[in-house]
Amino acid sequence: MGVSSSRRGDVEPFHAMDVLAGANRLIAQGIDVISMAVGQPSDPAPLAVRRAASEALERGRIGYTDALGLMSLREAIARHYAENYKVEVSPDRIAVTTGSSAAFNLAFLAMFDAGDRVAIAAPGYPAYRNIMAALGIEVVEIELDGAPYLDAAHLRAAHADKPLKGVLFASPANPTGSVISEPDLAELRAAARELGITVISDEIYHRLTYGAPDTTALAYGDDVIVINSFSKYYCMTGWRIGWMVLPQELVRPVERIAQSLYISAPELSQVAAIEAFSATGELEAVKARYAQNRDLLMQRLPELGFPLAAPMDGAFYAYCDVRRHTNDSMEFARRMLAEAHVAATPGRDFDTRQGHRYMRFSYAGSNRDMVEALARLERWLK
Repeated sequence: MGVSSSRRGDVEPFHAMDVLAGANRLIAQGIDVISMAVGQPSDPAPLAVRRAASEALERGRIGYTDALGLMSLREAIARHYAENYKVEVSPDRIAVTTGSSAAFNLAFLAMFDAGDRVAIAAPGYPAYRNIMAALGIEVVEIELDGAPYLDAAHLRAAHADKPLKGVLFASPANPTGSVISEPDLAELRAAARELGITVISDEIYHRLTYGAPDTTALAYGDDVIVINSFSKYYCMTGWRIGWMVLPQELVRPVERIAQSLYISAPELSQVAAIEAFSATGELEAVKARYAQNRDLLMQRLPELGFPLAAPMDGAFYAYCDVRRHTNDSMEFARRMLAEAHVAATPGRDFDTRQGHRYMRFSYAGSNRDMVEALARLERWLK
């Protein structure tokens, strides 16, 4: 008798990771591949972060922490909100998580029951859809149809069609890099409150904006869940460390679930992450390189027949319309990897209905790699 599997595992693959695996197979064969597929900084964690981890290892004891995380890290995160956003957040409302991925799991489990309807934007980060689908939550994908981001009008229309329990949005967004303007964020937050819709704001690409400053949803009230991470701006993807800011009434429910699912986030990563906030000079130099790469891609991708489908206002992504070359971005991504040795992510990850027309290029790598990748694409497309 075979082993049966549940319907929870019947979710769409994360194609960016499949592309990365394909790229790694070629690299293992000695082929020089440039990856623009995965949203991962090419720089290591800041020096102070690595030193703190090294010192913690020398001391030897790495163990469990409270399920909500080390108070010293939660206090550092609270100071970050005070200093960078002028928003007061009690450390008691902060939960440290095993990356933002665990934060999303905890948010969905603490806030929604199976069958609840939760809205997200399409295109959007695929794990939102896949995690909620695995939990039995009904995902309502709102097609943006050329709009830069989900706004109050989108939310009102979706709720009028059939009531929503929650909404999740990101600014800056993955895959588009779009940043919700302050007036539109305030209006979106007000509409959700008026309609009784719970808000989750994904802010993991904060500090990676290239025009207007970041605005946290916490500026418009405490009755939201904000999720952030040390992965992107702080260059700590593999350290698996993130955080949530919770309404006070959700702190204990999240803590109870976290105790059973995760026990705690890794103590080594927590100790190291405290130092990330002191590394702004080092990290701003990394961001300056992203800005240089962004300028390059904004010019060269349209010249190569990849017009931008959204403004590149933040994060480190270019979301492009590829219909000039293909109507099947999945197959196009496979051929581009095999023949040009450049990896990028097909749009199906982010939009199951219209993603065949789009691809996402990450510019988190070195400037030299970006120049070479574009040269390879130009030669390949001739």
